[in-house]
Amino acid sequence: MVNLLLSALSGLLLSAAFEPLALWWIAPIALALEIFALSRSERQYLSVLAFALTFNLVLLHWTSIYVGSVPWVILATGLSLFYLPLVAVKRLGIAFFPLIFIVLEEIRNRFPFQGFGWARIAYSQADAPYAKIAAHGGAVALSAITVLIGFALFSLLQKQLRILVLLPALFVLVPMDVQMNQTTQALMIQGNVPKLGLDFNSRAKEVFLNHVKQTDSALRENRKVDFLLWPENSVDVDPFRNPEVFETLNKYEVPLIVGAIVERSDDIVNTSILWTKESQNVYVKQHLTPFGEYIPLRSLASKISPLVNDVRDFSPGDESRVFTIKGAKIAPVICFELLDDHILEKAAKTSNLLAVQTNSATFGDSPESAQQLQITRIRALEHSRNILSVSTTGYSAVIDYTGKVLQKSDMGTAQHLYAEIGLITSTSPRDSYGDWALVMTLLWLLIVARRAYIFRR
Repeated sequence: MVNLLLSALSGLLLSAAFEPLALWWIAPIALALEIFALSRSERQYLSVLAFALTFNLVLLHWTSIYVGSVPWVILATGLSLFYLPLVAVKRLGIAFFPLIFIVLEEIRNRFPFQGFGWARIAYSQADAPYAKIAAHGGAVALSAITVLIGFALFSLLQKQLRILVLLPALFVLVPMDVQMNQTTQALMIQGNVPKLGLDFNSRAKEVFLNHVKQTDSALRENRKVDFLLWPENSVDVDPFRNPEVFETLNKYEVPLIVGAIVERSDDIVNTSILWTKESQNVYVKQHLTPFGEYIPLRSLASKISPLVNDVRDFSPGDESRVFTIKGAKIAPVICFELLDDHILEKAAKTSNLLAVQTNSATFGDSPESAQQLQITRIRALEHSRNILSVSTTGYSAVIDYTGKVLQKSDMGTAQHLYAEIGLITSTSPRDSYGDWALVMTLLWLLIVARRAYIFRR
């Protein structure tokens, strides 16, 4: 029973590493505690479940804000089941914990329904002194070094000196060659919504007009901008079918990047559009949010929650897009796509600036937006790109390539941010390595595990 309580405590502590507390340093301690509890437990399955369930239930509580507790509990329980193979450390040796943990994390990032990597350990480490390792080995390497620090702490408790397992952390000492010769002037608009909740857009035209009003006000203050950036769902009245919306967007003299819902025949798509009076360049969101923008297993899901009947399935896009505005090559990333390693890598390689468009209105004033901002900070570090992140309700932010937040809006208000942001032409080491970053991380974890296994024998 004591070990089960320790596992539950470790899961609770690990959730505190994420927003809203954001105590990055507690993550290795929590992982060390779980390794300790698992090494002593005679009921490994229960120990792992106690850890994973507590962690996921607390971290993802925001998913229950408007849909109730049942979907939240199902999501947390489903994710927790993916931690169960950790029990293999009892037979293989506790040194296999980091390797198995990271392999399972990568599986959750990809499966099922294209994955849900929100709980990736790396996303709690934006303020860690070793966070820079993400620029060399990606988010997977940052997760791995955090778990290895936890393993090293556990080893010290066992009076075993295993500091050498942290050798990859020396990559943080390698200087970064970031080439940034130009800047662009952006005006980011957070227009707010009439009310928070699932029906935030029941008055879609009002959401659009909120953004128009805030844009007009901001341009009266300063018209010297290269482009305007609006968030996801800022135009939920199809601009190609509504003449008034179409003409309103055409009134702006500078290019405008908007998040719009567009209907195509029988399909509905979530888009980012580079809008000028002369033309409209459309990017269609590729990685849709399961149970948000489409319903997998719809017949089963409808028995769990009648709200799924209100969700019309969106259609995904099949290609990335870059918007060119003067010297800026801007890659749009729409909300949930932040979790997709492949989309982010391709976006970074083809652009010199990332624009993240999101909508947090469906999660109220919960920690969801703050957690997403942490993810965005890690992506900036990982891909050595400055990022403009704009939301309908907050937080909107300007983030530099080191993951530092240069400007940030408040939650639940209409605001705007002016940003003079650098255009980076160099490629991060992680993007130069590509998939080899993942391979080398897993190889190092295997070496750590095998050496410990050999010495144990």
